Amino acid sequence: MKIPRPLLAALLLTATLTAPAQTPAAPAAANDAGFVDLFDGKTLNGWDGDPKYWRVQDGCIFGQITPETIIKRNTFLIWRGGAPKDFELKVEYRVSDRGNSGLNYRSVELTDAKWSLAGYQADIDGLSKHTGQNYEERGRTFLAKRGEMVHLGASAKPVVIASLGEPEALKAFVKTGAEWNHYHLIIRGNVLTHILNGHVMSIVIDDDVAHRKFEGLIGVQVHVGPPMTIEYRSFRLKTL
Repeated sequence: MKIPRPLLAALLLTATLTAPAQTPAAPAAANDAGFVDLFDGKTLNGWDGDPKYWRVQDGCIFGQITPETIIKRNTFLIWRGGAPKDFELKVEYRVSDRGNSGLNYRSVELTDAKWSLAGYQADIDGLSKHTGQNYEERGRTFLAKRGEMVHLGASAKPVVIASLGEPEALKAFVKTGAEWNHYHLIIRGNVLTHILNGHVMSIVIDDDVAHRKFEGLIGVQVHVGPPMTIEYRSFRLKTL
């Protein structure tokens, strides 16, 4: 049987990108040719969000919800530098143990609430329950859980077509506490690959023509729930 090209690309990514877990000590690395910084380490220039929840602290983008600022709807810090189509994104983050966040991409800004996005998300949570999965904010919800390669067709119902590893085994590569995690997203055409600390966590092949997006905004999230913090110390983008 002939393997469809999107599936072949995804399988090749799985074979070549799964490597021992690594978290770079510095934002820039030798293999970062072609990447540009989206965050200058000092200001939120180029970003847009509610200052009640977002600031720069200790050289990081710092998102925080306190007992006095509990939210009823997820709110985002949105990068205003463009709406990338095909790209790689490398981000370093750490999250509090009760925190919930995510990297949104190919997203659209909603009009019913300021700083609100709908679209694909590389999930992040402090308990490592969902980290690595592909979740569609205000859309089709769970697209691919950790350890899944999923195909989405016209029914919009995810079909698991391959395993990338046992979810609990992959969870072991997620760093907690004061340690930093390195997210690497490879977004090309309708193949969406989430890699965390050198390990492929999820792949979505999106053939749902009515709902998929091929370009859109990038943003980071603070989530409805208890007080939390999320820190991002490096944000690097390469368009493909």
